[in-house]
Amino acid sequence: MTLTLHHAPDFASTIVRLALEELGLPHTIAMTDIEGGALASPEYRQVNPVGLIPALETDDGPMFETGAILLWLVDRTGQLGPGPQDPDRAAFLSWLFFTSNALHTAALALFYPHRPAGEANTDAARAAAHDQIIARLGLIEALIAARHPRWLSAEQPGVLGYYIGILVRWLILLPPAPYGLDLAGFPNLRAVLAAHEARPAALRVAKADGLGPTPFTDPRV
Repeated sequence: MTLTLHHAPDFASTIVRLALEELGLPHTIAMTDIEGGALASPEYRQVNPVGLIPALETDDGPMFETGAILLWLVDRTGQLGPGPQDPDRAAFLSWLFFTSNALHTAALALFYPHRPAGEANTDAARAAAHDQIIARLGLIEALIAARHPRWLSAEQPGVLGYYIGILVRWLILLPPAPYGLDLAGFPNLRAVLAAHEARPAALRVAKADGLGPTPFTDPRV
């Protein structure tokens, strides 16, 4: 399997890099100069026509969208999440797409409230996004507490743990006061993320990308 990840540190491509490292899959990192306009280049648009990262070049052709890449990796390797014949597959898919479509989207609205609401309505949009994030993280906290799913646990790594970990990192670091996330209200989720960030694969990526030793639970810039 030949894999090339188009990557910029501490962007969504880090989620995919964590999964690749955890899986032990040989891959090439193609550093992407976002500030230099690389995403708009004709060459990059051949890989990802949307002009965003991540993008993963595979033997099956190029892929984009974080959730799609993670699901493809799970299905190709049989690791880091339930496969198609696993009884847990339905729940895993539901929460993976919830993370991509609901949590990630709300995080972007918190970071860039002018995009959905316009410059005149950024305060209201940011407050609404913050409330959505707290509610949605509360659902994930309740899931872990009640069901202890093996695909989102402290006992074994998973793509969903890494995806949520990077989102939580950003939610702690990026929003202006008083909207930064406090993980104290989500102890079960915090335990899952602490286990993920302590794994050798995560430590290697954190060192390479300059994320610090506790990138999910106590992030530093």
